[in-house]
Amino acid sequence: METLYHQVADQVESLIRDGVFRDGERLPGVRVLSRQLGVSVATVLQAHQTLEGRGLLEPRERSGYFVRRPPVDAPEPAMSAQDARPVPVSLRDMAMDLCSDEEKRMVPLATAVPHPDYLPIRQIQQASIWAARRGLESLDYAFPGKSAFRRQIAQRMAALGVAVSPDEILATNGAQEAIIMALRAVTSPGDIVAVESPSFPGILQALEVVGLKVIEIPAHPAEGLSLEGLQLAMDQWPIRACVAVTNHSNPMGMRLSDEHKQRLVLMLENAGVPLIEDDIYGDLAHSGERPRPAKSFDRTGNVIYCSSFSKTISPGLRLGWIAPGRHFPAVRQQKYFTNLATATLPQIAVAHFLEQGGYDRYLRGARRTYRESVERLRSAVARYFPAGTAVSRPSGGFVLWVQLPANCSGTQVYRLARERGINVAPGIMFSTTGKYENCLRLNAANPWTPRIEEAVRTLGELAAAVLSD
Repeated sequence: METLYHQVADQVESLIRDGVFRDGERLPGVRVLSRQLGVSVATVLQAHQTLEGRGLLEPRERSGYFVRRPPVDAPEPAMSAQDARPVPVSLRDMAMDLCSDEEKRMVPLATAVPHPDYLPIRQIQQASIWAARRGLESLDYAFPGKSAFRRQIAQRMAALGVAVSPDEILATNGAQEAIIMALRAVTSPGDIVAVESPSFPGILQALEVVGLKVIEIPAHPAEGLSLEGLQLAMDQWPIRACVAVTNHSNPMGMRLSDEHKQRLVLMLENAGVPLIEDDIYGDLAHSGERPRPAKSFDRTGNVIYCSSFSKTISPGLRLGWIAPGRHFPAVRQQKYFTNLATATLPQIAVAHFLEQGGYDRYLRGARRTYRESVERLRSAVARYFPAGTAVSRPSGGFVLWVQLPANCSGTQVYRLARERGINVAPGIMFSTTGKYENCLRLNAANPWTPRIEEAVRTLGELAAAVLSD
C-alpha cells in the first residue's frame, strides 16, 4: 500500500500535469496545502521532496517550491522484425570493454548495476558480521545450498504462487550461473534456443558459452515476447529451449501480463520445450503488487526458474538460485561438477536479512527510488535527445531502451561518448544479428547529479551531431 505522502505527491502531480499549477508558478505554502488536503505539514514536505525527485518541483531558498516544466514525453520504441534463421553467438569484445577498469572511471550509464547508494549496504554488513560469528556453520561446503537460505527462498516463492520445497531449490553464483546450468541441462552444443529480442547480453553470452545457436523472437515494448513469433519459430525450427525475462526485462523493461505468461507456459509445455525464466527484476516493480512469475502457472515442472539478489541487495555477493522443476537432477549434477557449491557466508547472511524482514523494508523504499530515477532519466532523454527519439516506459527495474532516429548510429554515439568519459551500452550488444544499430541502453540506477545530467545532455548533443553527418 502506498504511503500517505506518496498519495499526496500523486495528487499534486495530477494538478501540475492538468495545468492547474503551471511551469514557474509557486505552489501554495506547505501550511496552506496541509489544511486544504487534510494532512500534516510533515506529509506535505515529504510529498514535495518526492515531486522534486520526479523533476516536477524545484525548491528556492526562502521562497518555497516552484513548478518545473513537466517532463517532455517521447514515444515508445518500435518492435523489431522476426529473424529468418538461427545464428551463432559472439559478443565478447564489447562486453569486456564495458567491464574494464577504464569503464569504472566513466559516467556509469552502461552496465545495469545499481549505485551503492541504492543498495542496503549497512544492513548487509551487519548481517554478514552476524553470519561470520556462526563459526564452522559459515565455513563448510553448502551443496546444494544452506537450508536456511533455501527455506527463505521457498517461502518467498510460495507467496508468489510457486509451490516448491527447499529441497527443490539450488543456490547459485548469481542468475548467470543459473541460466548456464539450465541451458546445459536441457540442450546440447549446436542446439537452437529462442530468446526475446532485444535480449539481455548476459543471456546471449550464456548461449555462447554453452555453444548454442539463437533465434530471436520480437518483443513488444509493453506486451513482451511475441507468442505468434515464437510459434512461427517453433513451426520452422527444432527449438530445444526458450529463455525469457518475464518481469521488467532488460533492456526494454517490459512485463508480461499474467494471461501472457499463462499462454507462454502452456504453449511451451505442449511443444515439449523447456522455459528458462529469468526473474531477476521482479522485486523491483515501481508500484502495485510484485508481479507473479511464469513459474506460478507451471503444472508439469517444465519451467526452470532463475533469479538472484544482484540487482537488489548486492552484485558482489554473487548469490542467486534456481528452481529447475522436473529438470532438477540434471541441474544438480551440473552444479556439482561445475563448482560444487556456492559460497556459504553470503547465504547465511542473506537468509538472516530475509528472515528478519530487512529485505522487505528495504524494497518498499527502493521501488520508489527506482521509479523516480527512471522517470527523471526518461524526462532528460526526451528533453535533450534529437526529435524522433523513442524511449521505453518500464514499469519496473532501472534501465531505459533508447531508440534513436533511423539514420543515427548508436554505436558511433557510444564510441564518441567514451572519448568524453561517458559509457553507454550500444544497441548492437542486444542482438546476434546486427539489429538495434540505432539504439542505446541507459542505466538509471544512479543518484541524479549535475555530472549525470550533463552526461545525458552530452549524449543528446552527440546523437544530434551523428544524425547531421
